[in-house]
Amino acid sequence: MNYPENLKKGDTIGICAPSGGITKPHKIRRLEPAIETLKSMGYEVIETASVRKGERGRSASAEQRAKEFMELLENDKVKSIIFATGGDFLCEMLDYLDFEKIRTLKPKWLQGYSDITGISFLFNTILEIPNLYFQTIKDYAMRPLHRSLTDALEIQSGKEIVQESFDLYEKNWDPNEEDPYVTYNLTEKVEWKNIVGGEKIVMQGRALGGCLDCLQCFFGTKYDNIKNYIENHKEEGTIWFMECFEKATSDIFRYLWQMKNAGYFKYCNGIIFGRPLMVREDFDISFNQTVKDALGDLNIPIICDADIGHVSPQMAIVNGAILKITSEKGKGIVETYLR
Repeated sequence: MNYPENLKKGDTIGICAPSGGITKPHKIRRLEPAIETLKSMGYEVIETASVRKGERGRSASAEQRAKEFMELLENDKVKSIIFATGGDFLCEMLDYLDFEKIRTLKPKWLQGYSDITGISFLFNTILEIPNLYFQTIKDYAMRPLHRSLTDALEIQSGKEIVQESFDLYEKNWDPNEEDPYVTYNLTEKVEWKNIVGGEKIVMQGRALGGCLDCLQCFFGTKYDNIKNYIENHKEEGTIWFMECFEKATSDIFRYLWQMKNAGYFKYCNGIIFGRPLMVREDFDISFNQTVKDALGDLNIPIICDADIGHVSPQMAIVNGAILKITSEKGKGIVETYLR
C-alpha cells in the first residue's frame, strides 16, 4: 500500500468538490467556521475554484472538476484533501483523471464519503492509496468538535488509533439547520448487531468498500479492479465495509447477490454494514434481513448497524488499511493498522 506522508501542523489541507458544490445557504454558513477550525488547529487551508458553485447537481463540468482535483494532487504543499460534499455525478469526471500520472505523484490523504466513494474506492483498489471514508469538510464547523473528527486527523498524522462504538446516534437531523456550529442531535442508542457469526465477532483484514449506492456502478466497468485487488491481498484477507444512502431492500439484495456471484467476497474475512439512512423496506423485509438473505450462505462474520456512513456520528474508516473489528453485546471496536 502507498501510504501518504503523515499530516503535520503547518501542512496544507485542500478542499475541492469532485461531485456537488456547497451552494445552499445553511451549508455555506458552515464552510467558513469549518475552515477556521482547521486553521486554529495549525493547518493551512486552500480551496479550489468550484467548491462554492453548483449547477444541475454538479460543482462544475466533469472536466473542470477533474482538473481542480488534479491541481491539488500535484500541489506539493497539500498533504491532505477533504472533500466539500457528496452528490450524484462524481463518476462522470473519472474519465478525465490521469491515473498513470497520479501513480507518479506523492500520495495524499483523502477524506470524504457517500458519492466520494467514486474516488476513495478506486484510489484503494486501483492505485493502492489508502484514504479515509469519513465526513466531508462541513462537519468541522461544529462546536465542540465531536471526537470522531479529531480521530480522523490523528489517523492522518500516522497514529494507529482504536475507535470504540459511540453511545448514541442521530436519527432526526434538520438539513436546514441555521446554526453553523450545531453538533449532532444524538438521541438513539447505538447497538451493533451480529447478523452472522455468533455473540462475539472478531475479524481482521484489509478494508475496502464505501457507499453501496455508488459502488454498484463500477462493477464490470474498466474501473473494476476488485478481483486483482483481493488476489493481491489474499494472505491478509479483506474486510468489506458498506453502507447505504437511499435504496430499496430489493435493490440492495440484487447488488449484494451480484457481488457474491462475481466473486468479490473471495478471501473475505468478514463484512460490516453501517446504519442505512433512507431504505424502503420492500415486501416488509428489513435491511438487516436483506443482508442475511443475500450473504448468509457465505459463512463469514457479518455485522450490521455499525457507526459507518450517513447516519452520524461515524467512525473514520481507512479504506486500504488493516482493520481488526470486534463486535460483542451491541458494542464495537475498530483497530486501525497503517501497514
